[in-house]
Amino acid sequence: MTVRDTVQGTVQDQAIATTPDREIVIERSFDAPRDLVFDVWTDPKHVVHWWGPNGFTITIQEMNVTPGGVWRFVMHGPDGHDYPNHIEFITVERPQRLVYRHTGRDDSEPVRFQATVTFTEERGRTKVTLRARFESNEARDANIAKNHSLEGGKQHLGNLAAYLAKLQGESR
Repeated sequence: MTVRDTVQGTVQDQAIATTPDREIVIERSFDAPRDLVFDVWTDPKHVVHWWGPNGFTITIQEMNVTPGGVWRFVMHGPDGHDYPNHIEFITVERPQRLVYRHTGRDDSEPVRFQATVTFTEERGRTKVTLRARFESNEARDANIAKNHSLEGGKQHLGNLAAYLAKLQGESR
């Protein structure tokens, strides 16, 4: 199942198709310059204000956005549960592309995937494409069912949009 979520302004179009590619793909366009969107995605002083689905907060333990760098953080759910995360950066091409491996929170319940995030300039806007590739279709489907990654991904990018709008409003 590949999911593409394209949001322009306040209109939201979603298409879901079944594919054998083990991926979840979520896209959204933002009224913000690409450099700003990339910086907000990779700078911990910004990330703490928007990362995660609605109702979640984040504590960053370490964030080194360089090839081979590590990002460790805990997402605090609205239900009171903490969700440790560990990411290893593979590729950092400022401001157009990130590739990282989410290696799971621990051996008891690993969530493993490789993500590629692209930041594309389009007529004064920035399109972010988040592509998560899992080890198997079953692993992807289990993540969707258990962790609600489709809806969570849409909320995640919605929170980014709200934060970008706030930042740009403050700078005017």
